[in-house]
Amino acid sequence: MKKKLSVLGIDIAKQVFHLVGMDAHGPIVVRKRLYRAQVMEFIAQLPPTFIGMEACGGAHYWARRFREPGHEGKLMAPQFVAPYRTASKNDLRDAEAIAEAMTRPTMRCVAVKSVEQQELQALHRVRERLMKARTALLNETRGLLHEYGIIVPQGAATFREHVREK
Repeated sequence: MKKKLSVLGIDIAKQVFHLVGMDAHGPIVVRKRLYRAQVMEFIAQLPPTFIGMEACGGAHYWARRFREPGHEGKLMAPQFVAPYRTASKNDLRDAEAIAEAMTRPTMRCVAVKSVEQQELQALHRVRERLMKARTALLNETRGLLHEYGIIVPQGAATFREHVREK
């Protein structure tokens, strides 16, 4: 069974993962439901194979983990997997759709990010959120000051200068 496996589709979740494996000709040879703690033990027993997942929270981590025992982790955007779903959405059908999508030679995949790339992205996201919060606070404060007849021009630098003057 495991020797025939060429593609494995995994629907990752918080606790329970669904795995569907196909051979080179397309028939499903593996259907598994594993808890998070069991996944790497199962994956380590498989010969090197292509493992597909939807690009979502945690997918980059799992793709890096699957590379450790010699597998190739591929991430696909969810909108490219959806056409391969045969019925209403559930975790097992998502895993089947992912495995089916992996068999397509023209399937576009998302590059797996390194830890450093994810850290840099996180820093940019946090900075962007802080900048939006600062702008909102400045605008709110300008509005409150306007209620007292104090007009402060837009911009953080001009706000600081204006507050120092008063």
